[in-house]
Amino acid sequence: MRRREFIALIGSAAAWPVAVRAQQPTMPKIGFLSSNSADGIPQFTAAFREGLSTAGFVEGKNVTIEYRWADAHLERVPALALDLIRRRVDVLFTSGVTFLSW
Repeated sequence: MRRREFIALIGSAAAWPVAVRAQQPTMPKIGFLSSNSADGIPQFTAAFREGLSTAGFVEGKNVTIEYRWADAHLERVPALALDLIRRRVDVLFTSGVTFLSW
C-alpha cells in the first residue's frame, strides 16, 4: 500500500465515528410551562403525558419534557418562558397562563 492511500484510509477511519454521530436523530424537546404548581394539577400532567403517549411519544424514551412551574406567581411566567426558549425546545406547551406581558 502506498503512503498516500494509507493516509487516506487512516483519515477516513478517524472521521467515520464523527459522521455516524452526526447522523443520529436528536430527541425532540417539549417545553411545558404552567402558571400553577407541579403538585397542584397532577391529573393534568398525567393526562398530558397520556395524550403524548397516544401520539407515540413517551417521556424519556423518544421525547424530553422540560417542566417550568410559576407556582401561581404570574410575574415569573415571562422569565420561565424565556428560559425554555433559550433551551431551544421544539414545542412550547402552556397551561394556566392567561396573560403574558413582555
